[in-house]
Amino acid sequence: MIQTIEITDEQKEKILHLSENHFNDLKSKDISPASLTKTISAFSNSVGGDLYIGIDENEEKGIKTRSWRGFVDEEEANGHIQIFEQLFPIGDSYSYTFLTNPSSTGLILQASIKKTLHIVKASNGSIYKRRSAQSLKLTTDAELKRLELDKGLSSFEDITLNIPLETVTDSYIIFEFMIEVVPTIEPLPWLKKQLLIRDNHPTVAATLLYSEIPQAALPKQSGIKVYRYKTKSDEGTRETLVFDPISIEGPIYTQIYEAVSTTKRVIEEEKVLRETGLEDLQYPDKALHEIVTNAVLHRDYSLASDIHIRIFDNRVEVLSPGSLPGHVTEINILNEQFARNGNLVRLVNKFPNPPNKDVGEGLNTAFNETSDLRLKKPIIKELENAVLVTISHEPLASPEKIIMEYLETNDEIHNSTARELTGVRTPDSMKSVFYKLQEKGLLEINPDPTKKGRNSTWIKKK
Repeated sequence: MIQTIEITDEQKEKILHLSENHFNDLKSKDISPASLTKTISAFSNSVGGDLYIGIDENEEKGIKTRSWRGFVDEEEANGHIQIFEQLFPIGDSYSYTFLTNPSSTGLILQASIKKTLHIVKASNGSIYKRRSAQSLKLTTDAELKRLELDKGLSSFEDITLNIPLETVTDSYIIFEFMIEVVPTIEPLPWLKKQLLIRDNHPTVAATLLYSEIPQAALPKQSGIKVYRYKTKSDEGTRETLVFDPISIEGPIYTQIYEAVSTTKRVIEEEKVLRETGLEDLQYPDKALHEIVTNAVLHRDYSLASDIHIRIFDNRVEVLSPGSLPGHVTEINILNEQFARNGNLVRLVNKFPNPPNKDVGEGLNTAFNETSDLRLKKPIIKELENAVLVTISHEPLASPEKIIMEYLETNDEIHNSTARELTGVRTPDSMKSVFYKLQEKGLLEINPDPTKKGRNSTWIKKK
């Protein structure tokens, strides 16, 4: 049974004025269900999106307008529903809803599509991928291989490289590793047992882990570059670049630690002008380490691009090549785990003092530390071929100020809501903030008898 929801005129206008882009598409109800399965396939194989069926687009004198012309009833939409549920069954990845509006005629069918772990085909058997406002058919082996890598169905770390075995079997780092971790076996049989050597060639994972200079075998796709821009602008420019980018190379274990220490050194050397004068830049130590570690271990090594760490006056940006793997999205990334490079994640954790001490918990650690330091939470943004994580140097406003600003537009605030907004970690600590505001005559406990115990909230003093 598909739910029917009535929406307001304001919500209707938002739909009519949606931009058709990487995440949204609007179609007339006259379009064939088979054609629409191409759009659903494309969203499924990308980052997901919403499809609205029942919206006409008209053009007059070069001006495009949209109008609501929905299905007369649910029966009229049966052709769409049947093929959708056959190919894209209702569940965790797909949901369908009818939308109604009191001032409009007919039902709009909204299909909400999530990113899927598997590859999804349209009704014609072809595979599509979303790019901007287009659903592009994938036809070549290279395009399909690229989609498999994006979804994590295959991993570039398992590809073998045509380089001498000695690159990984006779390096300083492999002998150090064997002495510390596997002291009773020689490198070659151990690497073969770990499937890091195949057909007498080392894999990408073996090279990244145990070659002294992996960048010689994987140029332009395994390095890290550190930049310092003296600006708060959205983009860095040549004019604001303080020095030539610093290149960080070497096996990934040492590369991670060197990248973090270089970034910290550059930050600590700088002061920025604030309202109170020149101040040292603040940075969350653990958050920086975890985000850089995450970028190195989970990047897509098949892409010819380095990791870029860009230091601005008010933030650090870490740009990691490759889309989020598998079913991971910007929304669920703190709760879901999917390792694009499983061997790298597993084996770097065997090193002494591994950079990924708590496997799968790195980003949660980063978010928790920024909350503890009263800094703004990191922002994770999935771009077309990269993931951008932004760590702000700037502190949040005081919890008191955040609460009062929230109550300017809301009638009440609950302890859990206040903790989420302010970064205060425990309910008791949050209560202390409320009591301080109460003592100042700014807040009072909501007298509503239904707002007691766990449901209690605070309101502005009348």
